[in-house]
Amino acid sequence: MTLVQLKHLITLAETGSFSRSAEALFLTQPALSRSIRALEDELGQPLFDRIGRHSALTPFGRAMAVRARQVLADADALRDHGRRLAGGEAAELRIGLGSGPGAMLMTPLLGRAAERHPGWRIEVSRATTALLVQALQARALDALVVDVRSLVPSAELCVDTLCEMRGAFLVRPGHPLLALAERDAGVAFEDVRRFPIASTPLSDEVARILMQRYGPEAHPGRCVTLRCEEIPSLVEVTARSDAVLIAIRAAGPGLVELPMRPALEASARFGLVTLAGREPVPGLDAVRALMRQALVDRVEVSPPAAGAAAP
Repeated sequence: MTLVQLKHLITLAETGSFSRSAEALFLTQPALSRSIRALEDELGQPLFDRIGRHSALTPFGRAMAVRARQVLADADALRDHGRRLAGGEAAELRIGLGSGPGAMLMTPLLGRAAERHPGWRIEVSRATTALLVQALQARALDALVVDVRSLVPSAELCVDTLCEMRGAFLVRPGHPLLALAERDAGVAFEDVRRFPIASTPLSDEVARILMQRYGPEAHPGRCVTLRCEEIPSLVEVTARSDAVLIAIRAAGPGLVELPMRPALEASARFGLVTLAGREPVPGLDAVRALMRQALVDRVEVSPPAAGAAAP
């Protein structure tokens, strides 16, 4: 059964005449007859009753004609959608965002699609990097935007590192540690531990840097007391309490960066992750461009406190 045969069925059902149908389809009458006969043979039942020169649909033929019209309409819609995808007018993107990119990129991504690409369909998923990778490998997602340092190396993954953003210890304005930092030329990690410490799940690389700077007690598994995937929630909690947030600096523009002693000097590297060998999904170039615009440090670096020790 082919779309051409279904088109022949519909045309003959509308005209009731093999001669007129053949003329409309630019076929010979024998060619049209063979097409209809082959379709009837495949379906196992007659589609038309031949009444002289007129052909009328059988009850089975009427039911088939209804379904054939729907199939042809769906095929036309698919063909039109393919052309729109090729022309950049449409895209269907299923994007997984890690905690940092989710805070910085999700709203700009959805806003850009709504303003500039109304024909696009975008579905955003949020989860841990491990779960997002599983969804990508299962082809439930088309691409991920995550901290590439949190990835387990795999030949299945194609990683395009696009942005690097600075990490920091952040507190609310007026936090007690700010006065301590001004008095003591910076804050020691043991002072920070007197307060709740908040963060998203941190990569092994960031954990290594924290321990290198501040000792074994700085491992996130030991020091973090408030942990979740949603940076906006952690930022809000930090702004309303004495919690100390470890995050990318740009995620908390209303918070104040603590001058640490020694300085943290850690960053997140955000990249676009796809399955190696998979055909590129339309719209990903726009996501790359938006990442370069949105995932940047716009908050000024706090100057180190006078006399702060070098890392």
